[in-house]
Amino acid sequence: MKNIVLIGMPGSGKSTIGQAVAAELQLTFYDADSCLERWEACTIKDLFAINEATFRAAETRTIERLAQLNSSVIATGGGVVINAQNIKNLRRNGSIVFLDRPVEAIMRDIEVTTRPLLKDGREEVKRLYHERYALYQEYADYIVPNASTAQTAIQKIVQWVRGGRR
Repeated sequence: MKNIVLIGMPGSGKSTIGQAVAAELQLTFYDADSCLERWEACTIKDLFAINEATFRAAETRTIERLAQLNSSVIATGGGVVINAQNIKNLRRNGSIVFLDRPVEAIMRDIEVTTRPLLKDGREEVKRLYHERYALYQEYADYIVPNASTAQTAIQKIVQWVRGGRR
């Protein structure tokens, strides 16, 4: 089975929804950020402290490894779409699902101070949202609105997968 790859903004629910989808479909779940920290033996915060380019290079190495998997649900980092090669790699053996959560809901629910790219606050969240939104839409094989409950988004993804991913 091809992988199910979740993309979207930080705080869109990729990890939470991904874990539940994987459990429902009896697939293995991978969180790209957790894999990156384990495989690079360094935290994302520490990589960003060097510079964003260092983090993005580590992210690409992680995506290259994850893209080789089968029958998995992969929750990516929010900026994975910045590098088109990441999407190309993920798409070779996966379907891309965009968790489309309104920016207002993201800002209400996430703690911006704990996320390296969002440390500058809510205006940075809005800027990144507007910068990346078109890329999320462009790369998605399936767009799942995530404005209500996580359970609704989980059900939509599971139905889509079981229905043959049209």
